[in-house]
Order: sequence, then C-alpha cells, then structure tokens
Amino acid sequence: MSLSLPQIEARFLSHNLKLIAQYYHIDRANAEIITSKLFPNPVFSFGQGLYTKSRDTNVFSQQTYGISQLILTAGKRNKALQLAQVTAENARYEFFDLVRTLKFSLRSSFYNLYFLQESLNLYQQEIASLQKTLQAFQLLNRKGNISQKEVLRIQSLVYSIQSEQVALITQTHELQAELSHLIGEDGKIVVKPAFSPMAANGNDVSKIPFQAFLDSALLNRQDLKIAKSNINYHIANLKLQKAMAYPDLTLSLNYDKKAGYGLKYISGGISIPLPIFNRNQGNIRLARVMLDQSKVLMQDQQNTVQNELAAGYEDAVKLEKVYRTFDPKFRDNYRQLIIEVYKNYEKRNISLVEFLDLYTSFKMNVIQMNNLQLQRIMTLEKLNFLTASQFFNP
Repeated sequence: MSLSLPQIEARFLSHNLKLIAQYYHIDRANAEIITSKLFPNPVFSFGQGLYTKSRDTNVFSQQTYGISQLILTAGKRNKALQLAQVTAENARYEFFDLVRTLKFSLRSSFYNLYFLQESLNLYQQEIASLQKTLQAFQLLNRKGNISQKEVLRIQSLVYSIQSEQVALITQTHELQAELSHLIGEDGKIVVKPAFSPMAANGNDVSKIPFQAFLDSALLNRQDLKIAKSNINYHIANLKLQKAMAYPDLTLSLNYDKKAGYGLKYISGGISIPLPIFNRNQGNIRLARVMLDQSKVLMQDQQNTVQNELAAGYEDAVKLEKVYRTFDPKFRDNYRQLIIEVYKNYEKRNISLVEFLDLYTSFKMNVIQMNNLQLQRIMTLEKLNFLTASQFFNP
C-alpha cells in the first residue's frame, strides 16, 4: 500500500492504540472533577426498641430518628476541585506529549523505510546487471576466452551484494512492523512510503534564528507544560493540606419517640474534632517538600530542553551546509557513468580492477547520498519534535 506521510499520520491519529488508551486518562481526570464538586451526603439513622425488662412498657413502640450533615470548612471542597482541575490539565498535556513523541517515531520510521527501499532498489538493479554480466563471462570462460579468476571475482561481488541486500531487507521488515504498530494495523499490509526528497529542498534551517526555535519550545513543549502544571498541582495541594488542619463540623437533628424528657423529644447538635494532637503537620510538610522539588524539576526540564535544542540546531545547520555543497545532477551523472562502465567492461575496454573500483565507488556514493538526505530530513524533524512545532514539512 503506497501511503504518503499525511495519509500515514491520519491513520496514526485515528487508530493508534496507545493514543486511544492515553485519551481515557483525560476522561478519568474529568470524572474526578465531577466527584470533587459533590457535597458530602447527609447521614440518616433509625433506632428501634427490641428489648426491655420493664413489663408495663411496649418496647417496640420506642423509636429514634436522626439526620446529620458534614460541613466542610476552610474551603476544602473548592481546593480539592482546583487539585482535580490541575490533574485533568496534566492528563491533556500528557496526551499531547505522547502524540508528539509517537509522531516523531512514526516520521522517523517513514523516512528510514523510504531511503532503505531506495537503497534496495539500487541493489536489485545492480544484482540484475552483475548476474547478466556473470552469465556472459561464465560462457566466455567455458570457451576459454577469459580466466576462471575473473569469473570468481564477479561471482564473489554478486554474493557480497546479495548478503548486504538481505541485511537491508531485515531492516525494512523491522520498520514495516513498527509502522504497522503505530498506525494500528495488524501487519497484513506492506507500506510503501510515497515521498519525494526534492520536496524537502525548500527547507533551510540556517534562515531561521535559534531564538525562534527556543521561544517555540518554551511556549509549546507539552513536557514543560506538565512541569509547570506540577508546580500548580503542589501549590493547590499545599493549600488543601493546610485547610485539612481545620476541623469540619457535623450538624445533627434527632427525634426520640419516648425519651426520658417526654414524648416526641426533638434535639439538635453539633460536633467538631478538637485539633489538639493531629493538625495534619506531616502532610503539610510533605506538600511543601513536593512543591520545592517540582520547582527544581521545572528548572532542570527547561535546561534540558535548551541544551537538546542547541545541539539539534547545530547539527541541522552543519548538515544543511554539507547538503547544499552537493550538485543535484551529480547522482544522475554518476549513474550514467556506471552504465558506460558496464558496457566498457563487457567489451574488455577496462580491466576488472578498474570495473570493481568504479562500481564500488558508485554504490557507496548512492548509499551515502541516501544517508545524507535521511540525516538532513531527520535533523529537521528533530527540530520539529524539540520545539513541538511544525517549522519544517518535508
């Protein structure tokens, strides 16, 4: 199945099972918000007389009723709601950070697979040409026109190239499996990336200042937003833990059908724990420590982003300079040259040593050019990944 990058990404966003599973975390966090908005339920109690030693009293006529309501103090409900809202915000950030990470893996596999298949096409063409030459030389050898040594050298080259081809095929199978997993397929389809490397030539990283990348990363990176949100979480948690030190009230209303004070006795009450021993000191201190720790982790995350981006930008600029030095016509010219080399070798105009040297040089040139194009595109994609922005769209 021939698929372009937009088609691959559309399948990824709608079928990737990790994304679907991660999205449920957002729903779970939203459910926690609903829970935190609810008030405590009132408590109803009922008592029925069952036994008494007094013979002149009907014990079953004695009944008591009571209802009580817990009243949260110090704004505990609102503070718990704020905590749940920050958790839901974190869940969204984590989802989009997973999208960013998996999309980078998807694009990496896509481009690697494309250039591997390009190299495999080269190997296939060269093997076919060499096998044709080998068959012709084996016939000449049987007629005594060329030596067995020359035939063996060509045969050895064919075996060597076939061995390299098998190694590349193994790599393509691994990339196919990874791509299939990322787009939620069961491995029954074979993806052929539809891509033109020339389309990436319009992207020039050196024309964009580093500060633009850094500003975008600090603004859009989801992991940085998670680190900032963690600080907000621990601030809200510290407020909640301080509020937990204040005791809650319980209001009650009771009815006693045959109380000692008289028939149909009604009473009201209030209860409150006395914060003498436990004032939530441990949890308050823990919340302060976690807040301080989250601030340090936030600074560490910012430093990591800046350092990674600086290294990625420098790599991209260097590769861009190297790539721009290559003549676009060089590869086609070299391919035409190797065709002429084949013809001249078959006509015995050049020696075996010259042929092998020129062929090996051609093969290495094509593979290195593929690798250079891949590395350049991957450095651009890495900048997209590090900035969480679409600066380049190869």
